[in-house]
Amino acid sequence: MPTRTPLHPSSGWCSEPSQNPSNNVSPNSQNSPPFFGGELIPIISWLAIFCFFQIWLLDQQQQQSRKPNIEVVAGINQRQCCLLADAFNLAFEVIAEEIRQNLKFDEKGIKWKSLENPLRELQRILREGEQFIRQCSDPKDWWAKALSLHQNTDCIDFHLHNLLWCIPIVLEAIETVGEISGCDQEVIHKKRIVYSKKYEREWMDPKLFQHKFGMQYLVSQEICKRFDTVLKEDRWLFSEMVFEKRSSVSSPLTKQENNIAELLVGSKGKMFPASFLVGSKEYQVRRRLGSGSNYKEIQWMGETFALRHFLGDVEALRHEISLFSSIMHPNVMNVKYAFSDEVKKESFLVMELMSKDLSKYIKEICCARRRIPFPLQVAVDIMLQIARGMEYLHSHNIYHGELNPANILVKSRNSPEGYLHIKITGFGFSALKNLKPSSNQTDSNPYIWYAPEVLVDQDQTSGSSSHSKYTEKADVYSFAMICFELLTGKIPFDDSHLQGDKMSRNIRAGERPLFPFPSPKYLTNLTKRCWHTNPSVRPSFSCICRVLRYIKKFLVLNPDQGFPGPAPPMDFFDLDMSLSKIFKTKTTTGTMRISEIPFQMFAYRVIEREKTSMNIREKSSDSGSEGTPICGDEAVFAMNINDDSFSTLDSLKQSSTLNSEPTKKVSVRKLEGKSKTYLVKSPKGRVRPPQLTHCGRGLRTKSESYARSMIMSPGSRRTFGHVSDPEFA
Repeated sequence: MPTRTPLHPSSGWCSEPSQNPSNNVSPNSQNSPPFFGGELIPIISWLAIFCFFQIWLLDQQQQQSRKPNIEVVAGINQRQCCLLADAFNLAFEVIAEEIRQNLKFDEKGIKWKSLENPLRELQRILREGEQFIRQCSDPKDWWAKALSLHQNTDCIDFHLHNLLWCIPIVLEAIETVGEISGCDQEVIHKKRIVYSKKYEREWMDPKLFQHKFGMQYLVSQEICKRFDTVLKEDRWLFSEMVFEKRSSVSSPLTKQENNIAELLVGSKGKMFPASFLVGSKEYQVRRRLGSGSNYKEIQWMGETFALRHFLGDVEALRHEISLFSSIMHPNVMNVKYAFSDEVKKESFLVMELMSKDLSKYIKEICCARRRIPFPLQVAVDIMLQIARGMEYLHSHNIYHGELNPANILVKSRNSPEGYLHIKITGFGFSALKNLKPSSNQTDSNPYIWYAPEVLVDQDQTSGSSSHSKYTEKADVYSFAMICFELLTGKIPFDDSHLQGDKMSRNIRAGERPLFPFPSPKYLTNLTKRCWHTNPSVRPSFSCICRVLRYIKKFLVLNPDQGFPGPAPPMDFFDLDMSLSKIFKTKTTTGTMRISEIPFQMFAYRVIEREKTSMNIREKSSDSGSEGTPICGDEAVFAMNINDDSFSTLDSLKQSSTLNSEPTKKVSVRKLEGKSKTYLVKSPKGRVRPPQLTHCGRGLRTKSESYARSMIMSPGSRRTFGHVSDPEFA
């Protein structure tokens, strides 16, 4: 890794000021860094100070490690921490430059409102990344840190994943504010044209997108290469570190430290003697996890872990232990270390300790005054983490078969919003599974979590659980039932009087839970698609992940709207179907690389803008043919759309085409024939130019609200009642 010049928080961190004096703020201002100030600025300044301080700290550690004759205990995951700090630094530089180029400081209290929530979300992501860096860089208890962190992939698959998802949202929010920034209507009009040119189909190629926007969205070729190599580099550095400690003559290791060193550099899935664990002076059983459970909480070398203890033939489990020890994903529980005692015929599996399962957590937080267990944004985040974990398992041809809230473990992320860290467990180890439905699937009827085709197979095999029907689509059905509980706080079919075989028959016949109160339509549609009776209609988890990321984006850009809140301008699954060929991954493992996320978000936005503008043109043509005036902002939006871009809409679904009457189609052709001037008739028949709204209102917000009112009228929505499979809209 190339060396960098250490950067101190007190050093300069902004480029030269703008030539326009009205946009400049004195660099010596007491309460704000250069070019920024006011309510939003503490977030920006915090990003700057944190990023530069972490880079400076890491550089200081690297410089000290190169000094001769000085023993320095290096941190864990050094390369990952450096990559994360560099990504945070680059994110700040990009956002600061976008704000400087597109916004006006003196309008911060008037027009910057829509930027607050995206920046707050970014701040939360950076704080979680800061905790990871501090944890890895802490030199205390090196052996304990090595046991818990050296196989960790959270840097790439969690923190950088969240950062790359959030950057497009912040950039879009800046563009939204930029469209109404200033009072010069000609300048505002030109900026809108520039923004519309950015989202053209010619950039909907992954390589062209990376070439054009790679630095802006943190996915340049240089950064992507580091994404691919940083884990291997850290593992090599770690093995070298352990080798040096074992070879040290001046500070020889104790017997216990030698055992731990053998664990750390040993091959994944290898079963070590149980004496390495239970014979350690630093090993202590603290409590049993759950009544009658074979899980325990232990303390080992000062760190807490979860321990699974079971008796029986070890040989039957060696293959599965080796397989599940190689699983590395932030949202999937993996086996860190495995131990066995050949004489006593017992085995021990050491795993990360979580707080409780999702079922118990929901029961604890739900009450009469809190019928909805989670805020929408937190609920969608939980759904996304579960979907990402299942996407990873399916990419390795591992099907769960027992996906339910009891097999979803949670742990607090110490955020005031109530965000949780999710890990999927309960899969694999078929040698230990009872052939009957497991009793730990929650206290409810176990049939409610199984897909209809699984229930059919169980009925044909006299009630036994057949693993032949545990497929990707069966897991998607179970995921839908979890989504229902996340949205309503109720166990599916909890109000039903049917139990056992009667419940199974009704589910196979197509009965689904009832939403007890109105829920967001875009989430109920997702749930209905996932629990459809026909498995081929259910989406894959890769598709679900893409849709949930865009739903999270919608919620970040539309906060504090109550429940169920506003509806998005269109169905996200329709967008995903339009882009399914572009989104097909080419990786050898079958898993999506996090560097693809910004392109996916960008492609969604391109199609969304095209469909929204098409709906606005349809509305405009309807209004024009009836002699009804339309808002000047919408007229400008129509002017900003290049006619050539509408020719690409022919490739979209037929359901997206215009459905105007013949007389209205004539007016549409007339409108499309006009190149630059869009004249609107007034009620009295006079022709007037389009009226631009005052600089205080945003064109995009108003235009998209028109589209929402067209394609999703409140009167036609049905967000609760009996669910039938064909209903998605």
